[in-house]
This record gives sequence, structure tokens and C-alpha cells, in this order.
Amino acid sequence: MAAYFIAQIDIHDPDGYQDYLAGFMPIFDRHKGRLLTVSSKPVERIEGDWPEGGIVLMEFPDLAAAKAWKDDPDYIELAKIRQATASTNLVLVEGI
Repeated sequence: MAAYFIAQIDIHDPDGYQDYLAGFMPIFDRHKGRLLTVSSKPVERIEGDWPEGGIVLMEFPDLAAAKAWKDDPDYIELAKIRQATASTNLVLVEGI
């Protein structure tokens, strides 16, 4: 069953964030990830409170692949750049 990471990202250092983007796809591809949407524009809030920033929706073949990407030592190191250049809310959900 597919698994999805949903990320809400508010980039506060766009130049520094480019270093994160430069290393992202090789690691992501290694774990068979697929980007479903990447939006740097604010979302259209329909109900409730939603923080400003863009949305990234990522799909993996299953929870094991999603967790393997998240726990990949190369990604853990790369994520330090994202954490220094952006504020992120990130959740992992399993598909139906």
C-alpha cells in the first residue's frame, strides 16, 4: 500500500534552500519516491487554520520505502540544510 509524506514548508533562506534542492532528487529517487505536487505559493485555505508556505506531497510504494528514505543517512545529513533554511511541518500517512 502506498505511503505519503505531506510537507508544509515556509522557506526563510531561499538561497540556502537551493543546496537542499540540489541534493534532494538522487536520494529521493533511490527510494522510489514520486513527487505529486510541489507548490511554493500559499495554499487556498478552505477551512480551519493553515500556516503560510508551500506544500509538497510525496508518494512512496509503501511505508517501508518512505521510512527508508527518511532514515537514509544521506538524507538525514541533507535535511540539516532544510532545517536551517526553512520551517517544516511533515507527516507520514499510509494510503487506502
